[in-house]
Amino acid sequence: MNPQFLLWLAGAMAIFISGATASRAYVANNNILILILSLVLYCVGNLMMVRLMREGGLGLAISASAITQLVVINIIAFIVFGERLSLQQLGGVGLGIVAMALMLLPAQGKA
Repeated sequence: MNPQFLLWLAGAMAIFISGATASRAYVANNNILILILSLVLYCVGNLMMVRLMREGGLGLAISASAITQLVVINIIAFIVFGERLSLQQLGGVGLGIVAMALMLLPAQGKA
């Protein structure tokens, strides 16, 4: 996997996670400025995803993004907001991690 792709993915994920955290904070306090911040962050994250889709393809970029967000936002929900997942839901997160590891392995052929 291209290091530049992984760097852009990490940046986009940081922005998406910030947007999700701001969305959750808006739910807690109804401050419209936090909602606007969340929307701006999501827009910037989506613009970054366009570059990732060009480099890695739609399937890899969106899948890696979705799984990374799944894991990180669950960590934030647990630590910051005190939310908990059931055992079955934790299994789903684990399967997502395995899926991402398999997707990021060097490809034997090109699609």
